[in-house]
Amino acid sequence: MWARVFEFSIASWLAMSPFIFSHEEGWLFANDFTCSFLMMLFSLLSFHHRLFRMHLFNLLLAFWLILIGFLATPTLALQPPLQNYIVIGLILGMVAIIPSNCHLPPKSWQ
Repeated sequence: MWARVFEFSIASWLAMSPFIFSHEEGWLFANDFTCSFLMMLFSLLSFHHRLFRMHLFNLLLAFWLILIGFLATPTLALQPPLQNYIVIGLILGMVAIIPSNCHLPPKSWQ
């Protein structure tokens, strides 16, 4: 379950990033809060035993953040909020594939 807690902390960072990078209110501002809310929701819902694979929806958010990071600017010079999207997307993509019960041995070993 440590991966879900880490995803929740990444979502908290994403929610704070508009204030840290001080970008103007607009679609990037709304994107930060929407993605962080969904990331927190998917991470928390995966604690329920019937929704234990809900964290895999964070892969869609990771892909979205990386895509926005690369395609939101017409020039090659990336702004810090867009670089933040790419880094968060890559980290989230690595953590989201970790199963929620990674601390347990496989069922065939039990």
